[in-house]
Amino acid sequence: MSEEKSLNFIEEIVENDLNSGKYETLVTRFPPEPNGYLHIGHAKAICLNFGLTQKYGGYTNLRFDDTNPVTEKTEYVNSQQEDIRWLGFNWKNELYASDYFDELYGFAVKLIEKGLAYVDESTADEIAALKGTPTEPGQDSPYRSRSVEENLDIFTKMKNGEFADGAYILRAKIDMASPNMLMRDPIIYRIKHAEHHRTGNKWCIYPMYDFAHGQSDSIENITHSICTLEYVSHRELYDWFIEKLEIFPSKQYEFARLNLTSTVMSKRKLLQLVNENLVNGWDDPRMPTISGLRRRGFTPKSIREFCERIGIAKRENLIELSLLEFCIREDLNKTANRVMAVLDPIKLVITNYEKGTEDLIGENNPEAEDGGGTRVIPFSNELWIEREDFMEVPAKKWFRLAPGAMVRLKFAYIVKCEDFVKDENGNITEIRCTYIPESKSGSDTSGINVKGTIHWVSAPHAKTAEIRLYDRLFTSETPDAEEGDFKDYLNPESLTVLPNAYIEPALAGADLDGRYQFIRKGYFCLDKDSTDDKLVFNRTVTLKDTFKKPN
Repeated sequence: MSEEKSLNFIEEIVENDLNSGKYETLVTRFPPEPNGYLHIGHAKAICLNFGLTQKYGGYTNLRFDDTNPVTEKTEYVNSQQEDIRWLGFNWKNELYASDYFDELYGFAVKLIEKGLAYVDESTADEIAALKGTPTEPGQDSPYRSRSVEENLDIFTKMKNGEFADGAYILRAKIDMASPNMLMRDPIIYRIKHAEHHRTGNKWCIYPMYDFAHGQSDSIENITHSICTLEYVSHRELYDWFIEKLEIFPSKQYEFARLNLTSTVMSKRKLLQLVNENLVNGWDDPRMPTISGLRRRGFTPKSIREFCERIGIAKRENLIELSLLEFCIREDLNKTANRVMAVLDPIKLVITNYEKGTEDLIGENNPEAEDGGGTRVIPFSNELWIEREDFMEVPAKKWFRLAPGAMVRLKFAYIVKCEDFVKDENGNITEIRCTYIPESKSGSDTSGINVKGTIHWVSAPHAKTAEIRLYDRLFTSETPDAEEGDFKDYLNPESLTVLPNAYIEPALAGADLDGRYQFIRKGYFCLDKDSTDDKLVFNRTVTLKDTFKKPN
């Protein structure tokens, strides 16, 4: 009998709430701001929110927090939807904070009418000067005592577009001596004359995140509003708005965000990398974005497994990128077909092979649950092999090709190196071998045992391809924590392009959803830059963890 997995602390809360009858239906939401592409940190929140309602019933809403028209784009909305679907989740309702602009405006008017909000025309510097410090109380704004009638009049004029950006703001009237700085009369509306991606120019005042978020949760009857630990101090304000407005009491719960080594998670910093052309767009395979991971060859299953393994905690911690790589290796080992590709080719000629060509049988994936099946691989007397598989003066315990040495060609024959050719610069250009006809894989009667096996591609049948080898984007495990600019720690070797690789002909039919193990070289996938004339493959991950930590 398998041991039952223990609940995380949020699952415990949910179970208690449902078992006690506090809620009949579990309702969660995933509320991204459409100001960038989702990254692996968002994947953790997606798996948590959608995973809870999959486990306990109920449903999850997708709500775009689109309260800042300056930074938000429909492009980001579309990409975020694609990422969530790709991860394997579906939302019940697609919603937008902008759906509630009329209601949120009404909530603001209600606070003014109750004497709990006022219009302020202080400058940002003046507001900051009166805010106080964590150990000293703030001071009241000179506009805090405005009458309800005056506040309503100015707020109406703000909505009607009668003032310039920054002329007025609306603040909640709470407590300028609160030990929680966020409770010291926070701003809840500001003027922004900017076109919104959905509402156009209907509005020129927009709610702040803290005002829109809890009320949007309440409107949707969200039972468990789950966010990351940086919002712990916001919870008091979240509850205050709900209490004063006397609306559905959604509750906020916080968990530790995902911090991953050798990358950055800030959307602002990721946008900087994109805008400064330090990467090739949001879906660059070096980026921690979900679209970047997808393009690199990661699978939804591997990312969900990664999120499951790191778990849900109340304390911040740093997760090794190697764990994410372990999860994709574990998945692809069972699902990716084995194929042969030569990345740094050198010609091997079998001088005594007189058959012309023949068809050999290769295993697709011996680790697959269904056995993986087989495929036909053409073989001839001219092959491409890896340059590193030949050594003119072999090192100790060298089991690959060298003068006089024998090696097995994968799925094929044992060959013996008889000679090699150099060009005028002393570079080896061709290796000449003889083969042993009785040594064919699967029917070897030669009685010869060799310790080395290498892969190859038949030269007359080979297809050319560009291979892109990706590594960590940063040389530091914690680029955010280093001195100076985080961009100073970009890894100059994060991308290596091999323009003239050779692949076996079966790969000519590769598609963007395929995942392949290039034997002895790692796991690869086809890139969207591929054309009929030129295939491009991205390395998802090496066969083993080979990353060397910097000194």
